[in-house]
Amino acid sequence: MAQTTLTALSPLDGRYASKCDALRVFFSEFGLIRFRVQIEIDWLIALSMEPAINELAPFSQETLEELEKLVKQFSVADAEQIKAIETRTNHDVKAMEYWLRERLATNTEVVAAMEFIHFACTSEDINNLSHALMLQGAREQVLLPQLNQIVELLTERAHRYAEMPMLSRTHGQTATPTTVGKELANVVYRLKRQVEQLKNLPILGKINGAVGNYSAHLSAYPHFDWPKFSEQFVVGHGLTFNPYTTQIEPHDNLAEWMHTIMRINTILIDFNRDMWGYISLGYFKQRPKEGEVGSSTMPHKVNPIDFENSEGNLGIANALMAHLAEKLPISRWQRDLTDSTVLRNLGVGIGHSLLAYEACLRGLNKVELDSQRLTEDLLKAWEVLAEPIQTVMRKAGVDNAYDRLKELTRGRAIDAQIIQNFIQGLPLSVQDKDRLLAMTPTNYLGKAIELAKKV
Repeated sequence: MAQTTLTALSPLDGRYASKCDALRVFFSEFGLIRFRVQIEIDWLIALSMEPAINELAPFSQETLEELEKLVKQFSVADAEQIKAIETRTNHDVKAMEYWLRERLATNTEVVAAMEFIHFACTSEDINNLSHALMLQGAREQVLLPQLNQIVELLTERAHRYAEMPMLSRTHGQTATPTTVGKELANVVYRLKRQVEQLKNLPILGKINGAVGNYSAHLSAYPHFDWPKFSEQFVVGHGLTFNPYTTQIEPHDNLAEWMHTIMRINTILIDFNRDMWGYISLGYFKQRPKEGEVGSSTMPHKVNPIDFENSEGNLGIANALMAHLAEKLPISRWQRDLTDSTVLRNLGVGIGHSLLAYEACLRGLNKVELDSQRLTEDLLKAWEVLAEPIQTVMRKAGVDNAYDRLKELTRGRAIDAQIIQNFIQGLPLSVQDKDRLLAMTPTNYLGKAIELAKKV
């Protein structure tokens, strides 16, 4: 069967393929191989520039340009050649090393330095740095721009709707009024904290040999400061050096990454569910898209599919990343291979996250506020003023304030007249009584407007 988007096993490569294109350069098999080639060549160049490695002469400018061009112009055809070699070696990193040797066989300078390709390295020296560069690139070029779009849009809406009163619901029951903007501001503040953590999260890397002790390095150059050299190499790629590892970088850092993205996703699951509920209540209306069908049998339907799609993909993403975070830091003794196949799914959880972020943005751009519906709900909920009335009564020393309001309002239909008659009969100062009489469910908002505008 021909491989097309219709025959793909994963929806990331099928139904949603076009929406994940931005991640393919990082997390595809091609992306992994390309980063491996980059690390191998960078390591060879770094060794050539170190005077203590006197058996390896510095490369000419022409050779340096050829090596850099090999990385910049690395193609799918190049990756396919490496995969063909892998069918013989049954080892992906070794196949890449052999390909480099073949590809550079016409350069006399590199031929003289051929034994310094993959010098003193274990495969995981190359792999861990490749995965680190994947995350680094995806964070800067895809994840942060997409998340910042969500934060910016929610911030704009928080400011726009800062003064729009809305009935709160705690436990699904009517509660102290807020504003639409304040509720959006809550989400903005939560997201910004986590996005900032993602932005500043270090990405660890190592290049220290078979079990992390520089043993092979020192067998060849016993007096050279390999830990310092390795640290400079890792840091030079914008990464943070991990000096203590076994054969693998222990992946605690990858678990931190997964957990940070999971927290972002969990906040958005919460937000998607709230938006779904507000749409159901009629607080937000969805602009119908011409030609779109909401139901195969009910023509009137305009479903909140974008928020539902976002929630579903966030759930899949978090399930995958929870497994990565739990499994990757565990390796038997100095190395086992259980992390290898799991790491190949590094981009899958991030891919589903990206789908969810885009769907959430689509949903937000399709909804508009129904102020009339919001006001109608508020004016049917005069019982929410029981809170300020009993609080002022407590201040004035009126006995059993809470119980008296409970008796008046709990489980009963309350209107403006009932509330105002109750206030008129209270032993309060004129100032307190006038302030309570001026309160309505639409203006009992506390600091909600100010907080929304400040976010």
